[in-house]
Amino acid sequence: MNKQELIDLVSEGAEANKADVAKVLDTMLHTIKNTVAEGDTVNLVGFGSFSMGERAARTGRNPQTGEPIQIAASKAVKFSAGKAFKDFVNAK
Repeated sequence: MNKQELIDLVSEGAEANKADVAKVLDTMLHTIKNTVAEGDTVNLVGFGSFSMGERAARTGRNPQTGEPIQIAASKAVKFSAGKAFKDFVNAK
C-alpha cells in the first residue's frame, strides 16, 4: 500500500475529505520525523513507538576487494511494534 491508497482508505473510513486526510497524515508524519530527529520517542499506545538509535563507527570490508574500510558513526530510526499490533498481525 502506498501513501495515496492509505489516504483513500482513511478518507472512506472516516467519511472525510481526501485533502483533509492528506493534510493530517502529512502533519503527523512531519511531527514524528521532527520529534525523533530531536532525540525524543513517539509512543502510540497499541501501535508502537518510534525512536532514534546510535550506530558506532566500525571497520567493514569492501565486498569486491576485501580491503578494510571505515564506516562512520550514524543515527538510525527504530520502530518497535506494540503488543496490540503484534497480536493483531499474529491473529490474521
